[in-house]
Amino acid sequence: MKKFLLITLLALATQFVVAQDDMTIVWEAKMGHQIDYYGTDISDKDNSYSFAADDKKITVFKNADGSMLWTKAYKDIAPKLRKVDELIAFWESNTIFLFDRKMGKDQIACIDMETGALRWNTDKYQDVTEGAVVYVPEEEGFAISLKKELVFIKAHTGEEVWSTSKFIGTVGKYVYNSIDRTMVMVNFMPSGLMAFFTGFKNQIARINMTNGDIIWENTYVGRAERKVITRTFLYDLDISNDKVFLRMNGMQVYDYNTGANLWSAAFDYTADVVKAPQGATKFGVYGAVAEPVIVGEDIYVLDMSNKRSQYVKKYDIQTGKLIWTSMEIKGARAIPGMNVVGNKVALQIGGRVETQFHRRYRSGDDWITEWGVTFPEVKPFGVQALNTTDGTLAWESEKFRKGITNSITFDNYYIVCSGKALYGIDINTGEEKYEVPAAKGGVGQASLILPYQDHIVVVIGEKGVSTFDAANGDLISSGKYKTSTLFDRKDDLVIMVTDKADLAAFDVDTGKYKEFKAKKGAGNSLTSDGEHLFVYEKKVITKLKTR
Repeated sequence: MKKFLLITLLALATQFVVAQDDMTIVWEAKMGHQIDYYGTDISDKDNSYSFAADDKKITVFKNADGSMLWTKAYKDIAPKLRKVDELIAFWESNTIFLFDRKMGKDQIACIDMETGALRWNTDKYQDVTEGAVVYVPEEEGFAISLKKELVFIKAHTGEEVWSTSKFIGTVGKYVYNSIDRTMVMVNFMPSGLMAFFTGFKNQIARINMTNGDIIWENTYVGRAERKVITRTFLYDLDISNDKVFLRMNGMQVYDYNTGANLWSAAFDYTADVVKAPQGATKFGVYGAVAEPVIVGEDIYVLDMSNKRSQYVKKYDIQTGKLIWTSMEIKGARAIPGMNVVGNKVALQIGGRVETQFHRRYRSGDDWITEWGVTFPEVKPFGVQALNTTDGTLAWESEKFRKGITNSITFDNYYIVCSGKALYGIDINTGEEKYEVPAAKGGVGQASLILPYQDHIVVVIGEKGVSTFDAANGDLISSGKYKTSTLFDRKDDLVIMVTDKADLAAFDVDTGKYKEFKAKKGAGNSLTSDGEHLFVYEKKVITKLKTR
């Protein structure tokens, strides 16, 4: 009896340890087909759905419990479909687009996500790609960008409401006015489609959504983009006090009623500081130039229009009046960090930038398709601070000539990471308050630092996550893991992923993590609240609890 009791206790103890180390499996579901494509509604609401598909079949399942709503062959959904080359889910409209490419005879089928029923099917629109379709929930319709025109169709019927040849390119960010049913929008060129649109030019326009009439249009400086994988817009569009504010490579301001230029502090910049990987079909470099900083009525803008010399400029945000221009910042290929702390403008010259790519390459007899995110360093490196009053140089540090990952600021602290060490710097004088080896956290060299709460530095290391006190550099917590990179971060949660697709969810407060060992090549989606991870492996979908 005692022996049996001892075995039982040992079994329970072992089970307890596993539960502490492994992410809890909410549910696991096996598909009747391979998972070559997938889409996750990351809102993870009780009534939300996601899909998994291969070249011949698609399955839609409930996010709550993994139960399958339906599985169908494409040919049974729409008789003219024999295969699918691309799938796009529009969660707000409960719709999935299916594309069958046929060299000039492309088929588009729009299906109801909940039932799998065909809503409409057409071959009218050719060469439509993922980036060229935008759902406008306020009008319950899709804006589809073609080579020479923009068309707007009803989501449920496919009926064409209007078309216009006066707006060329994909609809990017927009601001909708429900009173008069007009929309201010910016066009952009999706990655990989540089030669697609005929007569493309940078356009910002206000359009009547009932008939497609262009109320006004103007041009903008720069290049509007979305990230290749995450699809995040790289600019902001806002309307306030009858002014349209476009923040993209600086600030551009227009009159809401007429579209007239009010003022501009923008520049044209191409982030060619990192080369695309071999076989890349889509590629983007992000974070090479810091965003404008607004403090009260002042806005600080980096001018990177000339690759040989750069400047910081301070403007009055209401009038666009130039207050000062800094000294020349010579030779900087990237300036990823600009922060205003007190009466100083802190500049990080060089350091880590982000790349996202899709590539297809040959390995032996096989063709490999790969989506990837990397964080390469761009030289030269440096740190300096300007006076907010007149833009003169307050101080410059020689400490970081050999390398920088990135820098962050809190109300009273300026923290710079060289990869090997963390440096607390007095923003007013440039004096070094402390230097702490990043390896003190036990997770190897730092690849990135992130702010948490009002005084904690989160170090993303080569082998895990550690935290330090921004005030004095003291180690707070440490969680050692395998060689891995940052996958995502939500407040107190950091997700790390290995080359073999294993995942670790770190609690920033404690340094503890929960792990899930996935099969190599698995795909992942993190919900918007960070509570759950969806893992897609061959024929199996697993929903995990991260915390």
